[in-house]
Amino acid sequence: MTLFCRGGARDTLRIEGARVLDPAGGVDGAFDVAIEHGRITRLEPAAEAARGLVLAPAFVDPHVHLRTPGREDEETVASGTAAAAAGGYCAILAMPNTDPVVDCASVLGALIEAARAEAVVPTGFVAAISRGLRGDQLTEMAELAALGAAGFSDDGKPVVSAGLMRRALQYSAVAGRPLALHEEEPTLSRDGQMHEGAVSAELGLAGWPSVAESTMIERDCALAAYEQRSLHIMHVSARESVAAVRAAQARGVAVTAEATPHHLCLTDDAVRTLDTNVKMNPPLRSEDDRQALLDGLRDGTIACVATDHAPHARHEKDVPFEEAPFGVIGLETAFSALYTFLVEPGVLPLELVLERMSAGPAQAFGLPLPRIAEGEVANVVLLDLEARWTVSEEETRSRSVNSWLLGRTLRGAVVKTVADGRVVFAA
Repeated sequence: MTLFCRGGARDTLRIEGARVLDPAGGVDGAFDVAIEHGRITRLEPAAEAARGLVLAPAFVDPHVHLRTPGREDEETVASGTAAAAAGGYCAILAMPNTDPVVDCASVLGALIEAARAEAVVPTGFVAAISRGLRGDQLTEMAELAALGAAGFSDDGKPVVSAGLMRRALQYSAVAGRPLALHEEEPTLSRDGQMHEGAVSAELGLAGWPSVAESTMIERDCALAAYEQRSLHIMHVSARESVAAVRAAQARGVAVTAEATPHHLCLTDDAVRTLDTNVKMNPPLRSEDDRQALLDGLRDGTIACVATDHAPHARHEKDVPFEEAPFGVIGLETAFSALYTFLVEPGVLPLELVLERMSAGPAQAFGLPLPRIAEGEVANVVLLDLEARWTVSEEETRSRSVNSWLLGRTLRGAVVKTVADGRVVFAA
């Protein structure tokens, strides 16, 4: 599978005394690291450790919205990948729910060319499962895969038809690309504004039941088992969903799943503020749901952390909660949010978070695995765990500022990102 980015000479640099932490590679210690012409050429024990600095495999995000084509006022390939670089990412996959939808060779080809000209970090494009995301006719999957599609998804909309879902599984085998699914039963979620529960009842907002997600996951895992095909479940949010994925994996179904930083850190209690930047799809759920997501992350049921970076124009979010679109940005804040809310308080170990942000997503989508070893192309992120920084609109590299973290002071910052052997971000 090919990722696309603008070219240029690869860089040479030295990083001395950082704690090198590559969980998938079994590396943990203070090392001096040399990168020459984009490759790691030296990894030697350091005489002295640099306090607070951690060098880790750079992150991989399989779920990003670049809004191109159609809404370049919200994001572009250039601005979105610059945000990814600042967040420590060496690779991202962009979703197809654009205008026009990425459902044909001409749209996909134009995006690939745009990435070659503009992308700061290697970028792959996921094509649509169905034409126009309408759920009634499959796209030409084999043709799109041959052109460079990294996978297939109707993200933003579920594949409601079980028959179409079955055919998509069959054709994905021919295309040799994964399916990534937005799981939602629309007759159950219809008009929902937030998680259905005590908080929605108190606020008088229409509820979105968690069963709307889990029932579709159960259906699609059953179809994948029948067709002996693999699936990836996007932005899991509910405890019933975690249980459904875990049960399917126990039966031998090749299913992977992802969770977002906002679902791992927040609950529906945040909606009491009526801040439209905590309105997302699927919605924030209960504390029981959040704890189930954390358990799933710990035991590997959930192999990936993905941002679901979803930019929106200011005027779209600056409306009453019920009228606002779903979605928040997250590329620049993902690591720091997880470190601040989960690692520093001792909820999750740093090693687990790093693995789920890097090796986990790469393996789920068959992407090159970022590694810190001699001879490897450099895809690394240098982190300062002692840094404090405040999320602000002025510092945001995305064209949109709809972050749930605006004004928050976070711990842990990205100091440098090297992607495909090139320094793409330096604080």
